[in-house]
Amino acid sequence: MYKKGPEQPVVILCKIMNCTMRYFVTTFYWLLFLAPVNLLRAQTADTTQSVSTFSGTIGITNNGFSIIPTFSLNSPAVIMNYFVRKKRFSFDPDIRLVPDGSKGGLLFWFRYYAIEQKKFSLRLGVHPAFSLIRRTVTENAVDTKITEVLRFAAGEIVPNYQITKNWGVSAVYLHGSGLQQHGPQRTNVLFLNTSIANIKVAKQLRFQLVPTVFFLNVDGNTGNYLSVTGVLSHQKWPFLLQSTANKTFRSNIPGNQDFMWNVTLSYRFSRNYTLVR
Repeated sequence: MYKKGPEQPVVILCKIMNCTMRYFVTTFYWLLFLAPVNLLRAQTADTTQSVSTFSGTIGITNNGFSIIPTFSLNSPAVIMNYFVRKKRFSFDPDIRLVPDGSKGGLLFWFRYYAIEQKKFSLRLGVHPAFSLIRRTVTENAVDTKITEVLRFAAGEIVPNYQITKNWGVSAVYLHGSGLQQHGPQRTNVLFLNTSIANIKVAKQLRFQLVPTVFFLNVDGNTGNYLSVTGVLSHQKWPFLLQSTANKTFRSNIPGNQDFMWNVTLSYRFSRNYTLVR
């Protein structure tokens, strides 16, 4: 019979780092989850100067998609998107995590709205990103699952043209670079989007349809995709029901799935907050 010997230092270290990371991430996203409630409660009428807008959505989904929807957590997830804007600059955290914090992604967007006209706008953005993946470390024939953090840096260019009040087209070019020797090193993706909003379903119900064709290149492997998102909202309720379906036209990217879908229920909020003098 095989007798398990004392654990090697590398396995012990991995276990400590794994527990620490999961505790940190879980605590972090619960703080973010509660942040809108605390900020909204903190508002008072005794203010003198508006400084910025705080808005966002907090949702739960049956399948957490990446910002590139061909990649997925393949698990239920909490999705949190926050937007803090002052004049032309904004800070937009994008957090997507499974409930125990063992897998997911944390993006921290810094965006600049270079052009804002009635019909045309241009946005530029950069972000650091942290991708949490599960992997197995083997030492002395003993397998230990850990959460590893992969680091990335990325930038975006987003032109948008509003054809009518409820119909717009846009493009998103995103480039990402891996900051470690393993994992994806170079990612380039071009999204071509159109959005048809405010489609009347009932007296207070509105529907938005967002079809997207995108072209992805990851370290020389390529793929072409169609993604369609539908959003159902009520004019007097702060909840959104959203579903995204992603279909592969052609791909040789490792791990690619031919078809994926999800459903997300979100709570949305938007408030201006001010600086008291």
